Amino acid sequence: MDSAGTVVLLIATVAAGVGAGVFLSFSNAVMPGLRRVDDRAFVAAFTAVDGAILNPLYLGGVFLGPLALAIAAALLHLGDAALAWILAAGALQLAVIAITGTVNVPRNDALRAAGDAARTDAAEARAAFDEARWSRWNHVRAVLSAATAACLAVALAS
Repeated sequence: MDSAGTVVLLIATVAAGVGAGVFLSFSNAVMPGLRRVDDRAFVAAFTAVDGAILNPLYLGGVFLGPLALAIAAALLHLGDAALAWILAAGALQLAVIAITGTVNVPRNDALRAAGDAARTDAAEARAAFDEARWSRWNHVRAVLSAATAACLAVALAS
């Protein structure tokens, strides 16, 4: 394994681990905490958090970064024993992106489109959001992201 390949693989592993941590934090703290608040507070808090996470560091570095870096690492490790683990990590991260785009983001967008929590029917917006479904799929994202990081760590050790 050459130094460039090792560096790219290391950065990919860290990015995937951070991504898993974000999803785990939502599963373990954010959503359980929001579950305890009234509808208006839920809509206001969730949309504020969702708006804050939509930033270049998260989107480019933590969300899309592991896939882009896995692709780069795969190209740098063609023929290496690590390649299969890197490809597995890429596939897992692609699944995270697909779930996010088809399940979680549409719900986030619909909640944001409902408008200001003080001026909308917050109970209706919250019910349409479907916290249980959002959370179930977030748990899946957390597991898949952790598996992405684990595959990259194994590749790094290969």
